[in-house]
Amino acid sequence: MPRTFYYFSLAQGGKMSSDTARNPIYWSFSGPDSWRMSVPRVSTAFVGDPELIAELEKQAKPVTVAPGRTLFRQGDAPAGVYIVKKGAVTLKTRSDGDAVLNVQAGAGSLLGLPAVVGAQPYSLTAEAQEGAEVVLLSSEDFVHLMCTDPRLSFRVLQVLAAEVRFAREAISHL
Repeated sequence: MPRTFYYFSLAQGGKMSSDTARNPIYWSFSGPDSWRMSVPRVSTAFVGDPELIAELEKQAKPVTVAPGRTLFRQGDAPAGVYIVKKGAVTLKTRSDGDAVLNVQAGAGSLLGLPAVVGAQPYSLTAEAQEGAEVVLLSSEDFVHLMCTDPRLSFRVLQVLAAEVRFAREAISHL
Protein backbone atom coordinates (compact mmCIF):
# COMPACT_ATOMS: atom_id res chain seq x y z
CA MET A 1 0.00 0.00 0.00
CA PRO A 2 1.58 3.37 -0.94
CA ARG A 3 2.08 5.87 1.85
CA THR A 4 0.36 9.22 1.73
CA PHE A 5 2.55 12.06 2.94
CA TYR A 6 1.16 15.05 4.80
CA TYR A 7 3.26 18.14 5.01
CA PHE A 8 3.00 21.41 6.87
CA SER A 9 4.37 24.63 5.48
CA LEU A 10 4.42 28.09 7.02
CA ALA A 11 5.09 29.37 3.50
CA GLN A 12 1.65 28.04 2.48
CA GLY A 13 -0.08 30.00 5.22
CA GLY A 14 0.07 27.06 7.62
CA LYS A 15 -2.02 24.78 5.41
CA MET A 16 -1.69 21.02 5.54
CA SER A 17 -1.57 19.19 2.24
CA SER A 18 -1.13 15.64 1.08
CA ASP A 19 1.31 14.52 -1.53
CA THR A 20 3.07 11.25 -2.24
CA ALA A 21 6.41 12.82 -3.11
CA ARG A 22 6.93 15.55 -0.48
CA ASN A 23 7.81 16.35 3.04
CA PRO A 24 7.73 15.26 6.37
CA ILE A 25 4.69 13.86 8.13
CA TYR A 26 3.52 10.39 7.26
CA TRP A 27 1.37 7.72 8.73
CA SER A 28 1.48 4.08 7.85
CA PHE A 29 -2.15 3.10 7.28
CA SER A 30 -1.58 -0.63 7.59
CA GLY A 31 0.14 -2.94 10.02
CA PRO A 32 0.55 -2.86 13.80
CA ASP A 33 1.94 0.70 13.85
CA SER A 34 -0.88 2.24 11.81
CA TRP A 35 -1.88 4.61 14.64
CA ARG A 36 1.62 6.02 15.11
CA MET A 37 2.82 9.17 13.45
CA SER A 38 6.39 9.57 12.25
CA VAL A 39 8.13 12.49 10.63
CA PRO A 40 11.27 11.24 8.84
CA ARG A 41 12.38 14.68 7.70
CA VAL A 42 12.66 17.97 9.55
CA SER A 43 9.31 19.58 10.39
CA THR A 44 8.68 23.31 10.13
CA ALA A 45 5.91 23.27 12.77
CA PHE A 46 8.20 24.57 15.54
CA VAL A 47 10.17 27.19 13.58
CA GLY A 48 10.19 30.86 14.57
CA ASP A 49 10.93 33.72 12.21
CA PRO A 50 14.57 34.91 12.04
CA GLU A 51 13.96 38.15 13.99
CA LEU A 52 12.32 36.27 16.86
CA ILE A 53 15.12 33.70 16.95
CA ALA A 54 17.79 36.44 16.95
CA GLU A 55 16.15 38.26 19.86
CA LEU A 56 15.73 35.11 21.93
CA GLU A 57 19.30 33.97 21.24
CA LYS A 58 20.69 37.23 22.68
CA GLN A 59 19.79 36.05 26.19
CA ALA A 60 20.15 32.30 25.69
CA LYS A 61 23.00 30.16 26.96
CA PRO A 62 24.74 27.43 24.91
CA VAL A 63 23.92 23.84 25.80
CA THR A 64 26.53 21.12 25.34
CA VAL A 65 24.89 18.40 23.29
CA ALA A 66 26.15 14.97 22.41
CA PRO A 67 24.23 12.83 19.92
CA GLY A 68 21.33 11.18 21.71
CA ARG A 69 21.50 13.54 24.70
CA THR A 70 18.09 14.17 26.18
CA LEU A 71 17.39 17.90 26.49
CA PHE A 72 14.14 17.35 28.38
CA ARG A 73 11.70 14.53 29.06
CA GLN A 74 7.94 14.37 28.79
CA GLY A 75 6.66 15.22 32.29
CA ASP A 76 9.71 17.28 33.38
CA ALA A 77 9.20 20.77 34.79
CA PRO A 78 10.26 23.31 32.14
CA ALA A 79 13.77 24.75 32.43
CA GLY A 80 13.16 27.07 29.49
CA VAL A 81 12.82 27.30 25.73
CA TYR A 82 15.42 25.46 23.67
CA ILE A 83 16.42 26.97 20.34
CA VAL A 84 17.90 24.69 17.69
CA LYS A 85 20.67 26.66 15.98
CA LYS A 86 21.99 23.86 13.77
CA GLY A 87 21.19 20.24 13.06
CA ALA A 88 18.13 18.47 14.39
CA VAL A 89 16.43 17.37 17.59
CA THR A 90 14.03 14.44 17.73
CA LEU A 91 10.77 15.08 19.58
CA LYS A 92 8.85 12.10 20.90
CA THR A 93 5.73 11.58 22.94
CA ARG A 94 4.53 8.43 24.61
CA SER A 95 1.16 7.12 25.72
CA ASP A 96 0.91 4.09 27.96
CA GLY A 97 4.61 3.44 27.32
CA ASP A 98 4.25 3.33 23.53
CA ALA A 99 5.78 5.96 21.22
CA VAL A 100 2.96 7.90 19.56
CA LEU A 101 4.81 10.75 17.86
CA ASN A 102 8.32 10.98 16.44
CA VAL A 103 9.21 14.26 14.73
CA GLN A 104 12.45 16.00 13.76
CA ALA A 105 12.81 19.71 14.60
CA GLY A 106 15.54 21.58 12.76
CA ALA A 107 17.36 24.91 12.86
CA GLY A 108 15.19 27.78 14.01
CA SER A 109 12.89 25.54 16.03
CA LEU A 110 11.68 26.65 19.45
CA LEU A 111 11.25 23.65 21.72
CA GLY A 112 9.29 23.64 24.96
CA LEU A 113 7.16 26.73 24.26
CA PRO A 114 3.84 25.22 25.45
CA ALA A 115 5.43 24.11 28.71
CA VAL A 116 7.04 27.47 29.46
CA VAL A 117 4.09 29.62 28.38
CA GLY A 118 1.59 27.39 30.20
CA ALA A 119 3.82 26.77 33.25
CA GLN A 120 3.19 23.03 32.77
CA PRO A 121 5.50 20.03 32.35
CA TYR A 122 7.02 19.34 28.94
CA SER A 123 4.61 17.29 26.81
CA LEU A 124 7.38 15.80 24.64
CA THR A 125 10.84 14.31 25.06
CA ALA A 126 13.61 16.04 23.08
CA GLU A 127 16.82 14.24 22.05
CA ALA A 128 19.69 15.96 20.23
CA GLN A 129 20.88 14.38 16.98
CA GLU A 130 24.47 14.32 15.76
CA GLY A 131 25.67 17.81 14.84
CA ALA A 132 22.93 19.60 16.77
CA GLU A 133 23.72 23.00 18.27
CA VAL A 134 21.24 24.18 20.88
CA VAL A 135 20.87 27.15 23.22
CA LEU A 136 18.56 27.51 26.22
CA LEU A 137 16.62 30.60 27.24
CA SER A 138 15.54 30.11 30.85
CA SER A 139 11.83 30.20 31.66
CA GLU A 140 12.32 33.34 33.74
CA ASP A 141 14.20 35.18 30.99
CA PHE A 142 11.69 34.07 28.37
CA VAL A 143 8.68 35.25 30.39
CA HIS A 144 10.38 38.56 31.14
CA LEU A 145 11.15 39.11 27.46
CA MET A 146 7.56 38.28 26.47
CA CYS A 147 6.20 40.74 29.07
CA THR A 148 8.48 43.55 27.92
CA ASP A 149 8.24 43.13 24.14
CA PRO A 150 4.69 42.48 22.85
CA ARG A 151 6.00 42.40 19.27
CA LEU A 152 7.95 39.25 20.10
CA SER A 153 5.01 37.82 22.05
CA PHE A 154 2.87 37.85 18.92
CA ARG A 155 5.58 36.02 16.99
CA VAL A 156 5.71 33.38 19.71
CA LEU A 157 1.94 33.02 19.40
CA GLN A 158 2.41 32.33 15.69
CA VAL A 159 4.82 29.48 16.48
CA LEU A 160 2.40 28.09 19.07
CA ALA A 161 -0.44 28.30 16.53
CA ALA A 162 1.65 26.33 14.03
CA GLU A 163 2.36 23.72 16.70
CA VAL A 164 -1.36 23.44 17.52
CA ARG A 165 -2.22 22.98 13.83
CA PHE A 166 0.46 20.30 13.57
CA ALA A 167 -0.91 18.47 16.63
CA ARG A 168 -4.50 18.68 15.40
CA GLU A 169 -3.51 17.27 12.02
CA ALA A 170 -1.72 14.41 13.77
CA ILE A 171 -4.76 13.68 15.93
CA SER A 172 -7.08 13.73 12.94
CA HIS A 173 -5.15 10.79 11.48
CA LEU A 174 -5.12 8.56 14.55
